[in-house]
Amino acid sequence: MRFCSLGSGSSGNATLVEVTSGGTAQRLLIDCGLPLKLLTERLAQHGLSIQAIDAVFITHEHSDHVGCARQLAVHHQRPIWMSRGTYGSMGSPDLVGQLRFACDDETVNLGSLQIHPFTVAHDAQEPLQLTVMGAGKRLGVLTDVGHVTPHITRRLHNLDALILEFNHDAALLQASKYPAFLKQRIAGDYGHLSNGQAGELLRALIHPGLQHIVAAHLSEQNNAPHLVRQVLESALAGHSCQMHIADAQLGCDWIET
Repeated sequence: MRFCSLGSGSSGNATLVEVTSGGTAQRLLIDCGLPLKLLTERLAQHGLSIQAIDAVFITHEHSDHVGCARQLAVHHQRPIWMSRGTYGSMGSPDLVGQLRFACDDETVNLGSLQIHPFTVAHDAQEPLQLTVMGAGKRLGVLTDVGHVTPHITRRLHNLDALILEFNHDAALLQASKYPAFLKQRIAGDYGHLSNGQAGELLRALIHPGLQHIVAAHLSEQNNAPHLVRQVLESALAGHSCQMHIADAQLGCDWIET
């Protein structure tokens, strides 16, 4: 299994997961919150085209995650998986037969790749995050969540790799020029994880098999990579897991596990 981020922040999110079994690669795009032209360019930088994607999974309806989903369905005939709540909040667009519904704890099989969605607390209609399994490896993806629930923690145990939201530093957010309502939304139970919250979850999930942790969805206004790195180093406490920080614009290169 290998994966990369094509963008990770408020300007657009997209994560690509590739599982190879028996010489055949299966590829899942998690969110497509970039303009189609930019997504095409980012894929090309990683040696792939849109047609190399076997399916798209949309976590929720916010524009930085939905992006060009309809174009991928209509113009490129890519299957699009999402919850019924997400689809309704998008306005129930015509996806020309490419719509597939996902729900909490119902496995989706895509050849050698398996998707395990789970519900999260975020200010969207039926948002889902997920784990991806294939080739004996397990990747967890958790961004856009306001607080960690026992359900989330259970779903993220025994991972080989984890993409985890480190959205904001609590002090920087409160000192920012954001209006009070926006600060409350981001820091609230249905907003985004702070560095401290993400660090606590990481501590709970550390085990000898965890090879990679990717800090994702960093706020460009209310966070900084050096602050995230400090939290990562403290949480890992000498554990051999490799640390990565996804760039808001460029994401991160291929990571193999």
